[in-house]
Amino acid sequence: MTQAAGVIGVIGFVLIASLSYAVASGDLVLRRKVSTPGAQAFPPAVFPHELHRTLYKCYVCHDALFKMKPGSDNITMDAISAGKYCGACHEGKTSFEASSFDNCDRCHRK
Repeated sequence: MTQAAGVIGVIGFVLIASLSYAVASGDLVLRRKVSTPGAQAFPPAVFPHELHRTLYKCYVCHDALFKMKPGSDNITMDAISAGKYCGACHEGKTSFEASSFDNCDRCHRK
């Protein structure tokens, strides 16, 4: 292997590694799969993935609460209120209560 090929290989690896990190970090916009009555009045929810990654290891949520593939879960407010998805931790003990989801702007922001 030539030195140039080795350098190109290292650069390629770094780019791929940084791209996979970029996908797994930052805020995630949770697009709706189906439209429920009145949902048009709210922008999609924005999940602060980077914040959660600094607090917890990936396995805490994946695959216990959320599938790894984006868009694989059918997250609804009813499911959250029933203690699924976000509601598993936002129950008033681990983090703020699900009842505080009455403030829609907390998650549904433009």
